[in-house]
Parts: sequence; structure tokens; C-alpha cells
Amino acid sequence: MFAVIKTGGKQYRVAANDTITIATLPGEAGETVTFGEVLLFADGAGATQVGAPTLSGISVTGEIVSHGRDKKVIAFKKRRRQNSRRKRGHRQHHTVVRITGISA
Repeated sequence: MFAVIKTGGKQYRVAANDTITIATLPGEAGETVTFGEVLLFADGAGATQVGAPTLSGISVTGEIVSHGRDKKVIAFKKRRRQNSRRKRGHRQHHTVVRITGISA
């Protein structure tokens, strides 16, 4: 059994006991999160439901494991022979969520 959920502008394929890293969510570690935007649901018997655009009556629940930051991404620009350069770094915040179940 798995589902495709949408959160933070991205789509994730999740099943029970999966751990995913998504955009920052409000809440502390240990709190329960419910994802209501389910785009696709497939049960173990082979039946698949596809939403247009979302499915109603199906939700995915998870538990916040931790909050953190990704590795640093360096944006470096250099214009040759002009003594012009710019270096900027960015670390994106993220939340690690463990999927506890899919309720249909």
C-alpha cells in the first residue's frame, strides 16, 4: 500500500514506516502531522485510485522526527578580467517525517 502526497510544492511517494525529508513544517519533534492532499492511492490488492486533482476521504499521517538544515550550496559568479566576483552560500531548512499510516 502506498500513496502520493503533495506538500511544500513537491510530490512524494510514501508508504507506512517510510522516512522522508520535506520542506519545513511547523511543530516540534514527536508531534503528529496529517497530509490531506493525496494525489494517488494504491492498496495491496492492485486497485489504484487517482485524484483529479486530489482524493477525498484518504489521509496520510506522520510523526515529526527532527528539524535540520541541508548541506551548503555555493553560488559563485565571476566575470573575467573585471575583478568582479560574488560568492553566496545557502542552507535550506527541512523537516524529517516518519510516515505512520495511510487511512482510507
